[in-house]
Amino acid sequence: MTPRELLQSGAKELGIPLTIEQVNTLFIYLTELKKWNEKINLTAIKDEQDIIIKHVLDSLSHVKAFAPAPGLRLLDMGSGAGFPALPIKIAFPEISVSMVDSVKKKASFLRHIVRTLRLTSAEVFDVRTQELPDALHATFDIVTARAFADMHAAIIAGVPFLKPGGMMVLSRGPEELITLPEMTRAGVVMEKRIDLTLPHSDYKRSIWVFRKPG
Repeated sequence: MTPRELLQSGAKELGIPLTIEQVNTLFIYLTELKKWNEKINLTAIKDEQDIIIKHVLDSLSHVKAFAPAPGLRLLDMGSGAGFPALPIKIAFPEISVSMVDSVKKKASFLRHIVRTLRLTSAEVFDVRTQELPDALHATFDIVTARAFADMHAAIIAGVPFLKPGGMMVLSRGPEELITLPEMTRAGVVMEKRIDLTLPHSDYKRSIWVFRKPG
């Protein structure tokens, strides 16, 4: 199976049929990622098949938790190389994404990709999440984060930016748990947990979905 077939069939298995144009766009993104990864540390995963499965397909699996629709606003904290925000944006161009990474070189890469792919309704902030403008508080429908060491820290950082009724969507290892007191202190309620194995692999993930009451 070629890398393109791997991506396309894996996305289809997740319920996301990608067009040829979207597959081409994702491979332009991955080509730039590999180029920049030689200069700055964007991902420790170097094998193309592993990047497709563990980064791109894992990113797309977040969509099992919500329905992308025109006008939906997604905030991705600690975006790094752009996962999960950029694959989701490429697959669903009608949504708006805001990516945050305080490492200037990583933010430069994200801006480069936004320009190269001519993405609209995509912005990059090179600050820590808590340093985002107050005007962004309570403005996002979805908040994602893959860079945080634990879920509780991610929720604490992201909740201020969620609209009432908005959702925090976190893809984590299946062994990780969070307790009711932690959720209560963070100001969210448990919506659901989706356990899955990423396509073309035995890589198990759990997608946790928390809702901000309101």
